[in-house]
Amino acid sequence: MKKRNIIIITGASSGMGREFVRQVDTRFPKVDELWLIARRKEKLNEIATSCKHKCRILAYDLCDRQAQEELAELIANEQPQITMLINSAGYGVLGPFCNTQSRQDFKAATECNQSARADQTGMVDLNCTALTYMTHLCIPYMKRGGRIIQLASSAAFLPQPKFAVYAATKSYVLSFCRALNEELRKQQIYITAVCPGPVDTEFFERAEKGAERLFIKQFVMAKPDKVVKKALLDSRNKNEISIYSLPMQAFYIMSKILPHKFMLICMRLLK
Repeated sequence: MKKRNIIIITGASSGMGREFVRQVDTRFPKVDELWLIARRKEKLNEIATSCKHKCRILAYDLCDRQAQEELAELIANEQPQITMLINSAGYGVLGPFCNTQSRQDFKAATECNQSARADQTGMVDLNCTALTYMTHLCIPYMKRGGRIIQLASSAAFLPQPKFAVYAATKSYVLSFCRALNEELRKQQIYITAVCPGPVDTEFFERAEKGAERLFIKQFVMAKPDKVVKKALLDSRNKNEISIYSLPMQAFYIMSKILPHKFMLICMRLLK
């Protein structure tokens, strides 16, 4: 029996993930099925109705151990051939890592701090741990020519005060992709880390709650369709990194040439 060719997209219900679904649906006619993973089932159903491909709706929280085990069991039972994995699930929270004023009113700040800690550690859980789990789960079901797209960020290039944990998680993703790309070279499975700057999606609605947007971001905001189009092209060309727009490419080069301490001072002056 012929194995079904599938593409798995995490974070498929919104933002970059949703745009990946839209473009993959039109660019990969030979794929048998799209597996769409996100927490919001109603959003996934809505997206699936507009797709030409058959879609498998998987309303999973990828940080939940039971959900991970159910997905692993599903893949083991069905034995699909995974043509591409797109890890788009993730989030960021902009603002100070820790509220140093909370000691003044400990009782009133307790619940707020618990929520803030959950946000900070949750970024590590989803942006790093869940991404690593999905990658490790899917690679055995890929053949030569298989492709993995991991959503990193231009925040991976440089430490980001008031975006500290998010930037650190994306640095992990970028480093992980580069190492894995070399490790899987003989198997001809290719990994691309997508490192956009600010993208015009719902991401910033959550990221900037209670925080002020960095002024310069308003001038480098990209459209998701263009970022995804370049990501898919770079993946096809087996590029290990995809950076959309000249300003972000210049930022990447600067982060390689200039001392990070100097760049952090410049960022401080731009606020």
